[in-house]
Amino acid sequence: MAATVVNGQQPPPKKDHTAIAAQPRPAAGSRSGASHAAGDRAVGGRAAAARAADAGRSANATKGGAVKGDVARSDAASTGASGRRSEAARLAVLNAADDLLVEQGFEGLTIEGIATAAGVAKQTIYRWWKSKVDILFDNLVLDAATGLAWPAETPAEPADLRAYLHRFADFLGAAPAGKVLQALLGHAQLEARTAELLHSGFLDALRARDVAHTRACLGGTADEAAVLLDALLAPLYHRALVLRRPLDPAFVDALLDQHLPR
Repeated sequence: MAATVVNGQQPPPKKDHTAIAAQPRPAAGSRSGASHAAGDRAVGGRAAAARAADAGRSANATKGGAVKGDVARSDAASTGASGRRSEAARLAVLNAADDLLVEQGFEGLTIEGIATAAGVAKQTIYRWWKSKVDILFDNLVLDAATGLAWPAETPAEPADLRAYLHRFADFLGAAPAGKVLQALLGHAQLEARTAELLHSGFLDALRARDVAHTRACLGGTADEAAVLLDALLAPLYHRALVLRRPLDPAFVDALLDQHLPR
């Protein structure tokens, strides 16, 4: 059945909530053709959106600011560039949700507020997402493709695991995307749908990838790698979510020194 055209715009493809794949991504700013291919495997059809979002974020002091302005100017324009307008609107919504979550917290985040900040109509948001949870989830998947990348495509040394744990700590404790993950983890304790979306669409695959890479770095069995990974990640989650203290490099190094060879 052909997709329905709404206000002259083709709706974006149905979102594929596959989690980030085993392929790592380079740090933001070094997007080669190979990393684009890895991104396609990581987040499916959202890889192009991720590249556009990164370009917009690096070009503007205010995250997504230029995109929001483009949406506001083009909202009533002709349908000749409907695809570009749809993508600009989608990125503006994602960026606005990210910003507002950091500023106002999960409870203060509303669809109305996101629509106002993004410069789009509420109906535009509801065409693509059911709720603010779905918007935040898409943000998490996009940002994790880069933010939770391993330092090597085929990690094989303890140093690779050390580097990843520092990257994970930066993501969880300091990055806006980490605030998204924290918010979704908290809400997942209260709502079964959020828990299912977060685990089946993101956390389970993330853990499987990280266990496999940990085993590649240190050897041993998959069970041994899983236990070690839990021992390394649990203090990070506890410090960020329970103690609400920074995940500074000195803390991460001390944790790693307890479990990994130098």
